[in-house]
Amino acid sequence: MRTIDTRLNQSHYSPLIPAIKALCEAPAGEPMEIVMDHADAFNDLKEYLAEQGIGFREIYDGEEMRVQFTKQQS
Repeated sequence: MRTIDTRLNQSHYSPLIPAIKALCEAPAGEPMEIVMDHADAFNDLKEYLAEQGIGFREIYDGEEMRVQFTKQQS
């Protein structure tokens, strides 16, 4: 499973930038996990995945939020 931790690089304008970049670059069928600590960006990411028809699993641990899914074919 490929893990993208958006908490590590706070220089980005939004944690969605590295999350969506990784999603676009991943091959179809790759299991992915995106870790965030920004609630608004996390909700935006979940909304994007739902709009794309990608099922996902949400995991909450304190202020850390994770979403796990498998990249679909384009």
